[in-house]
Amino acid sequence: MAIALVLLGILCGALLLRIYALEQNIRQGAKQLKKRKAEGRAAPLRLAAPNPAAEELMAEVNLLLREGEEERTSFRMREQALRQQIANVSHDLRTPLTSILGYLQLLEDPEISGPQREEYLNIIKGRARVLQGLITSFYDLSRLEAGEYPIGKEKVDLREVISELLAAFYDELDSHFVVTVDLPEDLPPVWGDRSALTRIYSNLIRNALEHGSGILSILASQESGKVVTRFTNGGAEVSEEDLPHVFDRFFTSDKTRSGRNTGLGLAIVKALTLQMDGEVRADLLNGNFSVCLSWKI
Repeated sequence: MAIALVLLGILCGALLLRIYALEQNIRQGAKQLKKRKAEGRAAPLRLAAPNPAAEELMAEVNLLLREGEEERTSFRMREQALRQQIANVSHDLRTPLTSILGYLQLLEDPEISGPQREEYLNIIKGRARVLQGLITSFYDLSRLEAGEYPIGKEKVDLREVISELLAAFYDELDSHFVVTVDLPEDLPPVWGDRSALTRIYSNLIRNALEHGSGILSILASQESGKVVTRFTNGGAEVSEEDLPHVFDRFFTSDKTRSGRNTGLGLAIVKALTLQMDGEVRADLLNGNFSVCLSWKI
């Protein structure tokens, strides 16, 4: 009987020690949490004494804390990116608006001549079209990223699409570039949406006109069961470091943003291409900026 009581006492003592150690771990954990919160630190919680069950609980708590810290970091990055996007949008909308308001004030002068008035009105119309294009691009890109932009699939003659655009932009291209075009007559049709393909190649031409100079090379070929097109232009101020970002919304190689608007055109090119299961990439070929698109036949 005495031995049984001694054993029971030992067991109770051991149990009390485990309970005490667990309580200490809980208190230590709570203390670390308070300190962590006060100091804003991301250090993991540690046990005051070894305990398998408490260690398992602490591991799960540390996992939750780590995930929470990662989410907060991601949120701060998204918030910073959003603020930058808002600043970029404000800049790009403000630029043509300021110009429009300035020329409207000039039109209020009763002494301006008829030719001057007509010149100012033409400038205002041009700036208004720029503003309209920006707003349309913002809207289209938001629809694309939300999956709300309707895309169909049919066989499209890419050679015809590009040829029609080259004819439409002929005067601008002829005064801006030395243009070389290679569109084989036997180029097979590709699967895609004709309207979206027209938008893609129109954006590529506009991007070249806005940011390029010197030469513009437009090539198409059939490679490995796909139709590949490549638009290459000189004069673009794009570095190797810029290449991974040229299709990002609001990207511009002009860090001062002096007279340049957001890179929405190439962002729309990428979004539309991916929606039609195409491939897109940017390269530097002998210092010239090049965009390569691949389409399924």
